[in-house]
Amino acid sequence: AEWSSSPFQQLSGVTQTCATKAVGWDNVAYFCYPFTVEMFYTQEDEGVFPYSLPQWPVLYFEVLSLDFWQRYRVEGYGSLVLPTCPGVHMLTIPTWRPVGLGPVAEMRRFFIGGSPELEDLTYIRIPSTFKGKRLSRFGFRTETTGSVTFRLCCLQQSRAFLENSALRQRMQSVLDRLGGFSQQSSVYNVLEAFQRARRRMQEARESLPQDLISTSASAV
Repeated sequence: AEWSSSPFQQLSGVTQTCATKAVGWDNVAYFCYPFTVEMFYTQEDEGVFPYSLPQWPVLYFEVLSLDFWQRYRVEGYGSLVLPTCPGVHMLTIPTWRPVGLGPVAEMRRFFIGGSPELEDLTYIRIPSTFKGKRLSRFGFRTETTGSVTFRLCCLQQSRAFLENSALRQRMQSVLDRLGGFSQQSSVYNVLEAFQRARRRMQEARESLPQDLISTSASAV
């Protein structure tokens, strides 16, 4: 079981630059950058699906800054796991950045730009090349920088949903047919009771004496 995407779909991109504005004590940038991604999950063994949950896709992102003198700096890294439930989700993800050793690296970052960067973005969580059982980041210095807010609109489609819908439709049609049969049977029961009552009336009329029947007929 694994996730896949269309070979023509781009899974990475770069947003536009955006000027920041002061909101309280923070400098906030509103990118409003829309993106669309479509992923497919295939399960080889259908019988295992209720007991084995898939590992959901992860979105990695990097925040860069560019000043008036065209000096760029890495402001933070972060990642988020795509929501498992469909709908609209607002997620705020904290970011961090690597910090160089000693004050010289920070002075270089401030005056001429540039800063330590990650060669592999998967190192934000678990590196793709990691094969061991325990991951140690001892000696890796980082600094908390800020946060990024994502507004995600998630849509899910599954063959299981279609099968459940078809099953509900079949059950509803069966119930409708049963309801029709019950109405027909009730009408049939009423007609049959009427026929029985009519036969009893005829039998009772035939059992009466003929002179009584003629007297009642002449009186009417």
